[in-house]
Amino acid sequence: MILKPGSGKRMINGRDFKDYFHSEVQNMIANLPFAVLGNAEEWDVEVTARGGGIAGQMGAVRLGIARALVANDAESKPALKHEGLMTRDSRAVERKKFGRKKARKRFQFSKR
Repeated sequence: MILKPGSGKRMINGRDFKDYFHSEVQNMIANLPFAVLGNAEEWDVEVTARGGGIAGQMGAVRLGIARALVANDAESKPALKHEGLMTRDSRAVERKKFGRKKARKRFQFSKR
């Protein structure tokens, strides 16, 4: 992720945010750190996101932007933390258990 002073240009994987995130809500969520601080037009963002889906990448971009803004200006951290933008989503895939089909799903039971 590259965050540099500029005119408000947003690129992810070589495409504009509006083209990459299909809905306006996803675009808004990805740009939420700028909305909280009110400095959206002061920064250019260039992101390379791999893995996961669009929603997961959206959350990763949001966290990356928030962390980059805090690295640039430490005084913005309380405002971003209050909005919950400095917290990583800790959910992860549960591992498959032995003797089962998936993590929780069991094989079909047959009484006879």
